[in-house]
This record gives sequence, structure tokens and C-alpha cells, in this order.
Amino acid sequence: MFYFVKTPAWLKKIYRHRIWDINSREKTIYLSFDDGPHPTITSFVLDELKKYNAKASFFCIGNNVMKYPEVYRRILDEGHAVGNHSFNHVNGWKTNNELYLKDIDRARLIIDSNLFRPPYGKMTSFQRKLLAGKGYHMHTIMWTVLSGDFDKNISPQQCASNVIRNSKQGSIIVFHDSEKAEEKMRFALPLVLKHFSDLGFRFDKISVPYTA
Repeated sequence: MFYFVKTPAWLKKIYRHRIWDINSREKTIYLSFDDGPHPTITSFVLDELKKYNAKASFFCIGNNVMKYPEVYRRILDEGHAVGNHSFNHVNGWKTNNELYLKDIDRARLIIDSNLFRPPYGKMTSFQRKLLAGKGYHMHTIMWTVLSGDFDKNISPQQCASNVIRNSKQGSIIVFHDSEKAEEKMRFALPLVLKHFSDLGFRFDKISVPYTA
């Protein structure tokens, strides 16, 4: 399985209309969690975040929001951001534009957000343009660092190291509150929170103004 742990500058330049990091004036890191909510895994994440008064962004799958509305409500009640991660975790490269937008629209009925993260990080430039345009006004949020918690070939220790070694002020970090990633995420998240807190960083949610 090949992926960039740290997004290279050339890739950010090619896809410059997507948000890869946050221009922060403070020592702030932006944790994000994909594929939830999940009744036990998301609850673990929320409990860990609370220990550090940390805020994060949860890119939710609409189908999971419907299954676990109480967990989704807790995310909002505790002051975190939510984002649209489609309804059925669809791959934009393998889905025609009409069906892709229909799936996102279905998620929009229950996820009120102008933030969108494409499942697998895969969407076409035209699909991004459609979501940024009239009727959507959605910002495509990518990432600076992938933890690799989904990768069965790395250890939990390597997952934590991926984040600790590659993150800096303004970084957007991806974890997953999913069963596939649970073991590595449960190990790495507490270490990441403690490491950067000890260095004087704060953790905030992603917020991008709505555009007319």
C-alpha cells in the first residue's frame, strides 16, 4: 500500500484549490477523524480529546450518522466540527458526477457543514469545482499528514511516529474512528495529544467561512 505520510509540496501545488493545511499564527494542530461515527470508537476519541480540552473535526459518513445519531450529537454538543464524507464512502474516481453528487446530497440532509473530504482522497477536479459552486459552496479539506492507522502493514508505534515526526504548526492530521483503524488509532492518539500538548500546542477544529 503506497501513500504519502506527509503531503509533498508539488501535490499541494497541483491541487491548489483544496485545503491541505491551515495558515495558523499560533501553535495549533488540526486533528481530523474520518469514517465515523462509531458508538465505541468515536466515544473513545471524544473522551481522549476532552482530557486536553482539544477540539477536532469529524468527517462523517452519512450512513453512520443515521445509525448512531446519539454519537453524532455528542460530537456537536462537545464543540467539534463535522464535515461531509459522503453517504456511502464513494470513490469519486470510480463514480460519475451525477451519482457522486447525489450521494453527497444524501449526506447533506443530515450533516450540516460546508466542509467536505473525499473518501480515499479521490475526487476529480471537476467534482471539486461542482462542490465549490452554486448550491454547494463546499470547501474540500485534504490533509498535511496521514497517520496510517488504516495500514495493516505498520505498527501502532509507527502510526504515532508518522504524526509526531511530520506534524507542525497548521498541520491537518488524519486519523480514522473506524474498526479497521481502531487498534493503531487507540495507541497513537493519546501519545500525539500528550506530545504536542507538552510542547505548548493547542488542538482546534477546522473552520472555513461560508462563501456566497
